[in-house]
Formats: sequence, C-alpha cells, structure tokens
Amino acid sequence: MPASTSSQLDVRWVDSDAALASVVKTLSSEEQYGLDTEFVAERTYYPRLCLVQLAWPGGIVLIDPLACDIAALAEVLETTAMMITHAGSADLPIIERACGARPQALFDTQLAAGFVGLGQPSLVSLVSALLDVRLDKGDQLTDWARRPLSDSARRYAAGDVAHLLALTAALRERLESRGREAWAVAECAVLLAARPRDPDPDIAWWRIKGSRSLRGEQACIAQSVVAWRERRAREQDLPARFVLSELALTAIVQRPPKTAGDITGLRGAGSLPKPVIAGLFEAVVAGRAMDRSELRSPPKHGDDSGLDAAVGILNGWAAQIASGEQVDARLLATREDVKALVNGRPGRLDDGWRAAMVGDDLHALVAGEAVVRLVGGGKRLQLEPSPRVDAS
Repeated sequence: MPASTSSQLDVRWVDSDAALASVVKTLSSEEQYGLDTEFVAERTYYPRLCLVQLAWPGGIVLIDPLACDIAALAEVLETTAMMITHAGSADLPIIERACGARPQALFDTQLAAGFVGLGQPSLVSLVSALLDVRLDKGDQLTDWARRPLSDSARRYAAGDVAHLLALTAALRERLESRGREAWAVAECAVLLAARPRDPDPDIAWWRIKGSRSLRGEQACIAQSVVAWRERRAREQDLPARFVLSELALTAIVQRPPKTAGDITGLRGAGSLPKPVIAGLFEAVVAGRAMDRSELRSPPKHGDDSGLDAAVGILNGWAAQIASGEQVDARLLATREDVKALVNGRPGRLDDGWRAAMVGDDLHALVAGEAVVRLVGGGKRLQLEPSPRVDAS
C-alpha cells in the first residue's frame, strides 16, 4: 500500500505576528521552500486569501492571514530562495496582492512534469506516480474562511506542500536525464514574469454574450454600463454579478432605458436599490453621449477562415510530435499557437525549444517547403520535403 500523509505530518499553526516573524527568520536562510494557498472567491471581487502553507526541510507551517499580517512574508519572497509550487498560476497573483511582493525564483512541479512525459497532472497524481504517496483529498471543498479549521482540513492543506521539495528533486533528475531542465526553467520564468493586472473596465464588455455583434450606440452603452459595474464591484469588493446580474445587464444593453424609472421594469433589475439605479442610468446616459472614437471594440486578428483546415492538420502534426517527444501537447503548441503561425502572426512557436521541436517544421509546411501525408494505414502523419518540379 502507498504511504498516506493523513496522520504523519508534523504541522505548526501560525496565527500571530510574532510566530510569523519567527517563520520568516527561519526561512531567510533557506535555499528553497514550497508554498501553496487556500482562498475563497465566491463572494468577493478579489479572491480572499485564507491560508498560506509553507514547507522547507525543517518543517511545515500553516499561516492564518485572517489573524496576522501576511505582508511580513515579503521578506522571504524577496530573497534568492526558490519558491516551489504546483499549478502556481493561481497562487502567484493572490500572494503578490497580499504581500506586495513576488518570488525571485520559481519552480512549478506541474509545468516540469509536462516535459518528462507526465502530462500536466494533479498534485495527487504526481505524488502518487513519483513518490508512491497517497494524499487524502477529502477536504477539497472546505470553507477556508471558517475558524477553527478542522484537523482533517489542516492535514489536507499541509499535504499540498509536504512533498513539493521531494517532487522537485525527482523531477529535476528526470529533466536532467532528458536534457530538458533548461526548458522547464524557461517556462517557469515565463509564469513568474506574467504579472497580474486589474481588468480594464472599458473592455470588460467584451466578455458579455453577443458583444461582437453590437454596433454604434448600443456598443457604447454596453461599454459604459459594464465599465460602471466593474468599477463598482471593485470598490465594494463584490463579484460583478452581485452588483448587476447578467440578466439585467443583457436587458439594459438590448433595450436601453430612456429614464431611470424604466430600469425597474427590466428583468433582473426590479429590486435594485435607488442609488444603484441612479448610477446605472448615469452610465446609460454616458454611453449614449460617448464619442465613437472612445469605443474600445474587441480586437480583430483578420485571420483567414479559409485556413482553418490547414490549422487543423498542422495542429494534429504538432500533437503527434508532442506525443512522440513525451511533452505535454498544451505546453508545446495550442491550437491558437498554430493558428497564429499559419496566419503569419508572431507567437510562441517562432523561437526557443518550441521552434526546434515543431515550429520550424510548421513554418516549412506553410512555406510549401515540406508536406505531410498519412502513413501507417492512416494512423499517423509523416513530414517529407516538398517534391521539386524541374522547370526545365
């Protein structure tokens, strides 16, 4: 039977500034540490950080940011120590918002797994595959804002960081044996460099249903109303749908009200408070008065829809290469990556390890310097030089 971590972890709960300062002092001399977060996002504009888990060779701590000033962790983040995460794209912006700092170096075990034939697995799957350890994931749906947290929830949270250092060692060994450590390091650097930004209120209307079909005054009203909703949601730290439902938003955009009183007759808007109705109508009026030059329309790439079949074929070729090279297909080339290349737009396949593995071949195919054909009874694609025609 694989080992279970459910009752074997020595975990310390940290819920005071003094205890956190002690952790920070300890970590300041460490070369690497594992980090994970737990948060809730159902009722706030920004995810609410509820727990920070840290692991290093000397221990594991669960830090309660509801009870102490988590900004003290900035001192650790700003050292040269390597932060180890699993699927850290969600954790990084949350920890940066809470601490005002980002790590200086990052290793993501999920990204690294994609370079050694393991896909982009869950932490449970990866720990089982590489360490023969079974993690108990029964508390995934815990309300992390509740206090006190149950013992089982604490064990669950600790399990998310308990094996990150051992996973890193195992993955580095596999990466080195395949000569791919530099690839993983480069991809982790891209993740680390992707700085989060607050959504631009003036383009938030691109996300509403049917936005690309809106024109003229209707599009201006949509931009103004959705921007108003986004700003109000941010100010009040509420999900945008709590300020104005999607149903009410659609009704206002489709049939813009002539007066503030008209708003109460729209579906989903009848129970809005008077101050909200007033602000909402002001946004409608501003949309009507908007100069067309101020309209922020969704971008158009001008891609040739006639090339969609070629995109499909080349995407299949890229997926086959990924499978043969034991690299996760989503890491190597997404359909959007291939579409950009086929339509002559710059993208991830133009340089680096992606270009060497598949991008250069795809460029040759697009240029007519190579062809692909089905072989093996139609089971796989094969790249061949394009036949040369003797003009003489």
